[in-house]
Amino acid sequence: MKANAKLISDTPPGALEILTAALAADMRGVNEIILQNLQSEVALIPEVASYLIAAGGKRLRPLLTVASARLCGAVDDTCHGLAAAVEFIHSASLLHDDVVDESHLRRGQPSANDIFGNQASILVGDFLFARGFELMVAAGSLEVLKILARTSALITEGEVLQLSLAGNIATREADYLRVIEAKTASLFSAATEVGAILGNESHRTAMCDFGYHFGMAFQLIDDVLDYSADAAALNKNLGDDFRPGCLQRIDVDPAESASVHEQVP
Repeated sequence: MKANAKLISDTPPGALEILTAALAADMRGVNEIILQNLQSEVALIPEVASYLIAAGGKRLRPLLTVASARLCGAVDDTCHGLAAAVEFIHSASLLHDDVVDESHLRRGQPSANDIFGNQASILVGDFLFARGFELMVAAGSLEVLKILARTSALITEGEVLQLSLAGNIATREADYLRVIEAKTASLFSAATEVGAILGNESHRTAMCDFGYHFGMAFQLIDDVLDYSADAAALNKNLGDDFRPGCLQRIDVDPAESASVHEQVP
């Protein structure tokens, strides 16, 4: 039995399901906002966006935004809009990354760029970024806007850094960690930090740190699974992240690997 299989078997199951059930009402509110803000008079926009966003996924990042807000004492539903904004930032990055990586599979089905083309994917990704910023502004917090705007820039920097390291066999561990910090951990960290800001500022640093370490662990596990997990469980072929010559692909989505979430409480 492979090492990662033992890790899965030793991990208490159900942590994500318990959290999802506890916040079910909140997440229904988040999903309503997401669907409302996918709408556009240009028919191709909701078609492409819905293909990605409405196709599924566990909404892990917005779930953590809401969880952080409630944990820190938030009493209203402002967190719903911010959680939706976090999901839009993530979804926009997925659309862009699939174009950059020339990916043809997402969540076990053809990627949006494979179906609609690269141009539509890039432009709809831009639309989702813009919608996300509208939701940030609606929250009425300049500090929240500052955090999520900075995070959006960090995600892009991480993508460019990964691109610059592609095919470089001299890539250092420190470089790899910089990439996953920017592209994965930064959004998890922002998600939990803005939730804390809505509730109790005194918990902001602790929640920011939690999100960061969660995101780093999340990505490290996903990258290990790319080499050693059950291919059917991942909805992709083993080694897909390595084969194109990239450092690794870190535009991971919760729906891409159930095993990842079984291992990260």
